[in-house]
Amino acid sequence: MPPGKEPADPVPEISLSLLDYAVIAAYAAVLMGIGMFVSYRQRKSDDLFLAGRSLHWPNVGLSIFGTNIGPTFLIASCGAGYTSGMVTANFEWMAFVFLFVLGMVFVPYYMHTRVSTMPEFMRKRFGDRCHTFMSWYALFSTVVLWLGGTLFAGGALLGQLMGWSLLTSVCVLAAVAASFTVAGGLAAVAVTDSFQSVLMIIGAGTLCLIGFSELGGLDGLEGLRVGTLDPELTWRLFHPAGSEAPWYVFVLGYPVIGFWFWCTDQTIVQRVLGAKDLRQAQAGTIFAGFLKILPPFIFLLPGIFAAALIPGIKDDKAVFITMVDRYLPHGMTGLMAAVLVAAVISTLDSGLNSFSTIFTMDVYRRRLRREVTGHHLKQAGRVVTVGATLLAVAIAMFLALAEGTSLFNLFQSIIGFLAPPVAAVFLLGLFWERATSKAAITTLVAGFTGCVTIGTLNILGSGSWPHFLMLSGCLFAANCALMVVVSLATRKDDWEERFPPRREACRDGGVPGTPSWAPWAVLLAIMTGLYVLFN
Repeated sequence: MPPGKEPADPVPEISLSLLDYAVIAAYAAVLMGIGMFVSYRQRKSDDLFLAGRSLHWPNVGLSIFGTNIGPTFLIASCGAGYTSGMVTANFEWMAFVFLFVLGMVFVPYYMHTRVSTMPEFMRKRFGDRCHTFMSWYALFSTVVLWLGGTLFAGGALLGQLMGWSLLTSVCVLAAVAASFTVAGGLAAVAVTDSFQSVLMIIGAGTLCLIGFSELGGLDGLEGLRVGTLDPELTWRLFHPAGSEAPWYVFVLGYPVIGFWFWCTDQTIVQRVLGAKDLRQAQAGTIFAGFLKILPPFIFLLPGIFAAALIPGIKDDKAVFITMVDRYLPHGMTGLMAAVLVAAVISTLDSGLNSFSTIFTMDVYRRRLRREVTGHHLKQAGRVVTVGATLLAVAIAMFLALAEGTSLFNLFQSIIGFLAPPVAAVFLLGLFWERATSKAAITTLVAGFTGCVTIGTLNILGSGSWPHFLMLSGCLFAANCALMVVVSLATRKDDWEERFPPRREACRDGGVPGTPSWAPWAVLLAIMTGLYVLFN
């Protein structure tokens, strides 16, 4: 909530019946059963981090979807629909472009080089200095954004649902997420993510249908006004210049965030790295692209419906819980509580697995114990997972000190300022052979320092700043320019790896020839139709 607005209404406390508790218990039992079953099957595998590269496309796609849909996303989407209308759907529907880039451009190179982590990929291209920087950068972003923030938001929501203290809720969530992550690694995480993704789609879709019915169907949508928006803008994806989120900030700024998040972030990319082969990985990204059609309909629309059904909610974080409390019967309320817990667990277990992978493979193995067995790394990964869980609990409790701030918007802004330097180095490093290792490390260090400084001033409200997406686009352009200038001024080292053409990388990734483009053409047609419809 921007400074100066009235205090937010308290989030309503939901009264759960015996039936609701039974539904929640059933969810927990099934989740733990699936996680432990997969963990038991993985007990002889030394590959805790990439599931023995055995995942099939449904698990890849559903795991990407489940990892992305955390509690901050779920609650923020509903609140954004309540205050801003359909414009926030751009964050979801523009993602298919970068899932396409991930699957058809980057995955062949990732599989060709047989890397386990993004810092390892950076080492192959730009050497040890960039590898070291990227390792600690990835650990920092994972523990703050994926673990600490998710655990705090999820703990606060679970506390509201169950009547527990924040510490109790945080510890319960951390223990559940860590249990099968420690035991089964990425295989258990991917399978449980698939189960939880289906649960989230069913639960949120049910709430959307109930809200649609309460509104009176299609007739109730005519002239619907969201907040202070003109009714004509409620359903538009692109708003005109001069509005709070004009069309050009998405066109110029979202590609930076989208490229970083979908193509270079370890927590997302690790799902495709664990695929059985290139074809399964690419099919998984296609499946995730189709799944990304759903979030605006099942997470954003309930917020838009609430603007007409329950006007006057001051705190947009209370919209989702208010809808659940107001319109869902007993049993369904328990299901929605399970959906919220599923969103938390799905993001937490993915973050924990990625943190342990980076630390074990890129810090422990390379710096401390170079010659180690797979079994030893597996045990080290388990210890790191437990340590990361405890660190995440501490960060979550620290974030509780800032409970009065809008953490959901804060985390989106943080991503916008962390993305530019890494996105610039990955993009130019892969597609411009003249890029040098000296330019890469210069861009990473100088770009990270500049972006964090500007981001801190922007978030703290120091001075007058444009929209954070616009800033992100400008910072990305500046980082690209810096890398080009330094590359032209320096020589390329002989050891720097030159990546092969895409077709050769596809063959080395396990699939001869060119993968099918037809599913992407179908997805493009669907997304084009949606943008025409909502503009």
